[in-house]
Amino acid sequence: MKNTLLLILLLITVSSCTETVPEDLKGKKQYVAKKKAEIREIQKEIDLVNIDIMKLDPPKEKKAVVVKSKVIVPRIFKRYTELEARVVSEDAANVSSDIGGRLVQLNVKEGDYVKRGQLIGVTDVELFETQMEELNTSLALANTVFEKQSRLWQQNIGSEIQYLQAKNNVEQLQKSVESLKTRLKKKNLYAPISGAVDMKFIGEGEMTGPGTPIVRILNTSKVKVVADVQESLLGSVKKGDKVEVFYPALDKTVTHKITQIGRTIDPTNRTFKVEIKADNSKRDLKPNLLSIVKVNDFTAENSLFIPLDIIREEVTGDKYVYKVIEKDGKKIAKKVKITLGESSGNKVIVESGIESNDEIIITGGSSLADNSLILPSLQTEEDE
Repeated sequence: MKNTLLLILLLITVSSCTETVPEDLKGKKQYVAKKKAEIREIQKEIDLVNIDIMKLDPPKEKKAVVVKSKVIVPRIFKRYTELEARVVSEDAANVSSDIGGRLVQLNVKEGDYVKRGQLIGVTDVELFETQMEELNTSLALANTVFEKQSRLWQQNIGSEIQYLQAKNNVEQLQKSVESLKTRLKKKNLYAPISGAVDMKFIGEGEMTGPGTPIVRILNTSKVKVVADVQESLLGSVKKGDKVEVFYPALDKTVTHKITQIGRTIDPTNRTFKVEIKADNSKRDLKPNLLSIVKVNDFTAENSLFIPLDIIREEVTGDKYVYKVIEKDGKKIAKKVKITLGESSGNKVIVESGIESNDEIIITGGSSLADNSLILPSLQTEEDE
């Protein structure tokens, strides 16, 4: 049969060499048409000879490629967004003096635990005490004058104006004394909440103004995690949603609920705040501790999704995977084009191209071609 094929090719060559090509246009066209017809006839003869060759010398079957496959079934798909957050004390307060002055006594240092109402420090009120002595002296004199003026008025001696002036003087001095007593009481500084002294701003002997912070107290038994969430997730994040909170420094992950959603959007970075109450019974969560919050921003029920790394791409941009099918009692790899949807990490939803319970090749597909013979090993859930 091989000799026959060679003889046919030899006759074509000899015929081409001996036949003269016409000079005119019409003759050239007829010549080309004739040769094309001869080629078609020769190709038919070659095809028949090739069939005989395949029967006499069949090609060796390629060795099956070992692959791993997985049956794709509908499952719930969730996508998460990671947000950088921080731990904040829910209860924090500054201790300050209402009257200002020199801090003559400070009873705490940073790190001390204090209880609500505990005496923190004392400010100098010597000036006010001097003023109090002067007011008491003036009040005593005013009372004496008023008593005498009152007796004279009862005896119709003196004018009513003198009586009223003496009375008013006493009342004004009494009010000044009461006001100064209230200010003197404010010399003592008390803890407004229970907690740890986080920072000391002013030391003993230094001057402090009214309202100027002296120490800061944090109640670390009550803390929350605060995150800034991009505006685009406003419709995906809701109060009561469960989120995962990871503390890198502690290598600790816990699940909490969102307890508060910010009511405004920050115009500078287009974010809103989310607050999550955290359990700090072990006191291991410190204010400003870095944390990572995982928010579920997309969920799809009964979706078919596959690993991203098994997807191939043609030069046209079309995406495809290999599906396991059976043909003539053998397993082969069938290339199927797919359309992709939402993705998360190494998972992507397949919107079209595969159906429920299709067996997809997940490893070993790099050396495959369409209709390749394969030896699949089915992956189980435990293998994932």
